[in-house]
Amino acid sequence: MSGYDDEVPEEGPADDEEADGLLEEELRQAAAVLDPVPDVLRQLALDAYALHDLDAKIAELTFDSLVDALPVRGVTDAPRMLTFRAGEVTVDVEVTEDGLIGQVLPPRSARIEVLGGPQTVRPVAVDTLGRFTSDTTPAGPFALRLRTGAEVIVTEWLRT
Repeated sequence: MSGYDDEVPEEGPADDEEADGLLEEELRQAAAVLDPVPDVLRQLALDAYALHDLDAKIAELTFDSLVDALPVRGVTDAPRMLTFRAGEVTVDVEVTEDGLIGQVLPPRSARIEVLGGPQTVRPVAVDTLGRFTSDTTPAGPFALRLRTGAEVIVTEWLRT
């Protein structure tokens, strides 16, 4: 007999993982307060990640409704409209609370991936008219990667 009234249960692997996750989150919060990453450096990192497809064309943002559109009085939840262009290819995207809606012009078969950071890729189906939808709104910085046969196009990174 050990003389203790209550025996301490052994921690299992699940407890260790949970404790590690909590510690990691606390460290992230402390680093964000004490030593935040400068916005310029964060943007450079995002731009560098977008270039991991070295043969990809970069689609330039040519229209952003947050900057280019005139505000409409009384409208508070207007979706964000974006237009990207790379050569002859144009990608129109509407960002809403419900996800993404868009179209590739001229219409072509393509595969689109919504990039949300390292190792976060969500594939999106494109129909024969170049239209696509995603029922997930990006939670942070995002970009689109289009694969049209041998051609790869990556949009600029944006925040929602």
